[in-house]
Amino acid sequence: MLHRMTRSAAGHVRVLDLTKPIGPELAIYSTGEYSDPPLELRDWCTVASQGYRVSAVSLGTQTGTHIDAPAHFDAGGATLDRLSVDRLIGRYFLVDLPARADAAAAVERCRTFSTETILFIRAPEDESARMTAAALDALLDLPPRVWVADGAFEVEGAEELAFHRRLATAGVYLVEDLAREAARAVRPGGEVFALPLALVGTSGAPCRVVVRDRQGPTSSDAPG
Repeated sequence: MLHRMTRSAAGHVRVLDLTKPIGPELAIYSTGEYSDPPLELRDWCTVASQGYRVSAVSLGTQTGTHIDAPAHFDAGGATLDRLSVDRLIGRYFLVDLPARADAAAAVERCRTFSTETILFIRAPEDESARMTAAALDALLDLPPRVWVADGAFEVEGAEELAFHRRLATAGVYLVEDLAREAARAVRPGGEVFALPLALVGTSGAPCRVVVRDRQGPTSSDAPG
């Protein structure tokens, strides 16, 4: 992961890259007899043959770290190009969910919400976050319609993909499948940049996701 810090009068600015590298080791989603399109990376031409190198890339819209448009789970939902790029850059509100969350737990974790434009939800390390339908509705009551999700999420008593379907029907664009180690290091109060390929009419796209936050000056930064 990219983890870079620069120093200013206000403290240290930290940049975290939450994007999974797209390469041969990347796992492709499959379940039962279904599998997403395979990832293929190959030379189209080389410097020796053509004077320059071009690579051919074949992959699915939900390959690696990606964004789901509502159309991914809602047949009548908006496609990726309906979301303006400015909605994908902004301050996020971080919600760390427990292994099980009811409405009260969700509301309590959202009580300090202010004017953030992106909701960043995070499941416990090494397990999924299971929430009641009322807890999910409490999160959906917040204004952001761009969510970033780290980990696995499910709705208690509902079918496997109920979480994704509910977000889609609510018009939420979901950024997911983050690099977990980097995502675990995210702190409250930063900015997120989630920039997908500018595809037209699709259910989503691979996405580069970067968080920038600030750490105040420490005693070692003070003049001697």
